[in-house]
Amino acid sequence: MDVCIQPLKTKEFCVEVPASKSILCRALPLAAFHEGETLISCGKLAGDTRAMIGALSALGVKIEECPEGLLVHGTQNLRNEAVIDVRSSGATARFLTAILSFLGGEYLIDGEQQLRSRPMDVAPLKQCGAEICFPEESGHLPLCIRSAGIGTNNIACDCSQSTQFASGAMLAGAVGANPLTVLLTGEGKNSPYLAMTASVIRAFGGDFVREGESFCILPIKEKPCRFCVGPDVSAACYFYAVALLCRTKVTVRGLRRESIQGDIRLLSLLEERGVRIFETEEGLVADGREVEAFDGFTEDVSDLADQMPTLAALALFARTPSRLSGLMRSAFKESDRVKTVLENLKALGTDCEQEGDSLTIYPNANPRGTVSSFGDHRIAMAFAVAGLKEGVIAVRGAECADKTFENFFEILRSLNCL
Repeated sequence: MDVCIQPLKTKEFCVEVPASKSILCRALPLAAFHEGETLISCGKLAGDTRAMIGALSALGVKIEECPEGLLVHGTQNLRNEAVIDVRSSGATARFLTAILSFLGGEYLIDGEQQLRSRPMDVAPLKQCGAEICFPEESGHLPLCIRSAGIGTNNIACDCSQSTQFASGAMLAGAVGANPLTVLLTGEGKNSPYLAMTASVIRAFGGDFVREGESFCILPIKEKPCRFCVGPDVSAACYFYAVALLCRTKVTVRGLRRESIQGDIRLLSLLEERGVRIFETEEGLVADGREVEAFDGFTEDVSDLADQMPTLAALALFARTPSRLSGLMRSAFKESDRVKTVLENLKALGTDCEQEGDSLTIYPNANPRGTVSSFGDHRIAMAFAVAGLKEGVIAVRGAECADKTFENFFEILRSLNCL
């Protein structure tokens, strides 16, 4: 699907974004792998959340959609053999690879072609005794697990490219029988996503002790009957960016500033440029109507990789150059985001350059042209935001936004921007 973005004309609007897929993809296995029912109260579901639900269903877990959210019928009697389709969800693939290796069984995990191109470093699990092989390309889906269960009480996980295997190991410790120490190595060991995993584990009746560069995970004793999941901050950030870019007031229903999601940091960057952030009964508001102009961004985005394309889109219209550093982890997402952002910026006539782990973007008040999503939902939505300023940007392959925000472009249509 190709879309041509029209300029945003309204000066105030309110949106509803999906429930946090990051929190749901952690909460669902914790609810699924313990006996008893848990009602997960949440809003609309994203594609990645549906991937996790489908994968857990393949393991014999019953999950029902209901008016309040999801009713999970937990069980410890999982199928010990299953073929699992994780679609395009990297979190589902990595979390379940770790969890199922610890629990034991024989499983084939596969996904869509886009996910197959992303690396799967299972060395820590193999070192702990799990038998994992790649029937097609080494280090890439599909993969086969044959495990009698991992009995070790410690595992080391490299967080340089992704923290998802470390989070998966933490979740495995929470659903297991004995404490598990997860030693974190490489860059990314202080990622907010790891803190999120620990927080969700504690909310589900497990616990953790953080000691230096390791988490000691204590298993869940009694899981809650109800767990609430708020809106997805990463999804909300696209509209909060619009508040700065288009001098608009934006409300995201149900969102609160104290969210444990790491991308909440973007709001501080918007505040530094004059956007007022405040809460109302309806939700969290970003009001950029008084912003005349804003400076570029000089930021380390190593823990903000999902919003790096958003910052690049905003940088087009800043009055000073932007320099985004800490890009290594951005290269291992749904696309190589460093490469795809560079190509799209240049397609819009923007001067930009990469030097090592940094990207410099020079202002371009009149970007125009066609960009490609490269199958990456974050790229599609970020450059759509850029189009809302001037209305001369077309996005090719916009349908990939469904991965995390199924009605993103429908919302733009409702604002008369398509």
